[in-house]
Amino acid sequence: MTGSPADRVRQLGGLPVWVAPMAGGPSTPGLVIAAARSGAIGFLAGGYKPAETMLAEINAVRAAGGPAFGVNVFVPGEPARDPDSVSAYVASLRDDARLLGVAPGEPSWDDDHWADKITMLMACRPAVASFTFGCPPAGVVRGLQEGGTLVAVTVTDAREAASAAAAGADVLCVQGPEAGAHRGTFTNQPGPAPDRGGPALLALIGDVAAVTDLPLVAAGGIADARGVAAALSAGAVGVQAGTAFLRCPESGAHPVHKAALADPRFTATEVTRAFSGRPARALVNKFLLEHNGAPAAYPEINNTTRPLRAAAAAAADPGQMSLYAGVGFRSASDRPAAEIIEQLAGGAR
Repeated sequence: MTGSPADRVRQLGGLPVWVAPMAGGPSTPGLVIAAARSGAIGFLAGGYKPAETMLAEINAVRAAGGPAFGVNVFVPGEPARDPDSVSAYVASLRDDARLLGVAPGEPSWDDDHWADKITMLMACRPAVASFTFGCPPAGVVRGLQEGGTLVAVTVTDAREAASAAAAGADVLCVQGPEAGAHRGTFTNQPGPAPDRGGPALLALIGDVAAVTDLPLVAAGGIADARGVAAALSAGAVGVQAGTAFLRCPESGAHPVHKAALADPRFTATEVTRAFSGRPARALVNKFLLEHNGAPAAYPEINNTTRPLRAAAAAAADPGQMSLYAGVGFRSASDRPAAEIIEQLAGGAR
């Protein structure tokens, strides 16, 4: 690939559509392969798995002959500042855990195998390496770029955008508050989960464009051609969609999760720390309503609730699962990924 970062982004797949990395199961090699064959860019989700598993998925995509694709990893944060609030939250889960037949997990901190994953990315040289929950050090950015990898950083405001640009990022994924699953904020500050008050996606694109001329990929609530057209008109060079693909056959989302997206009992989403200790948008269910006061403690809370969420999934109980989804969840289709990509790409025409 040659030219400016914007030119290189446009050359990646042919269509201005990125299939978002969705950690915890939804993003599969099959989904990434389907995206690549359709002219889009699919992302493997490196979160919550060791580097060896990430490598196996990279190899599976390459063995299928898929062209350009990306890999996403989480930038580690700091251990929880208030261990007493973490202990109190763990105690509040005991009744739910007992009913599910499990015990809460250990509220331990970890860096999600950060060093091993960076080493793996340097060696494997995917077309794009994207980062969430922060920006990697400038030395990591340069090392990836020297291997021919574009570096994308998820940002949620202009200050984060300026920081990522200063570190040398090639492209910014501008994540609006409408997005499903975790907010990509660089920090996890105590206090109410950020659900209201910030600019919506289209306004946020303008805010970020005011501080950097890096190419921008828009993310958050984009579920149809009109949303794509609006984001491109606002100045983005591409869009990233995740929720739109949750129900497709190539998605690895749990069947109960897929069904909930179309279930009339679920009518709204909300940003919460209940499941992971980090702000994340999910369908409003019983667990979210009862445990919405979770402290800012990631991944401690995520590790604590993991056994409960797994038991709920095994019991086909959507009331206790983390049903992550964006505001456009009702538009999620069970059609093949290629058809969803074609429909989204219509917004660029």
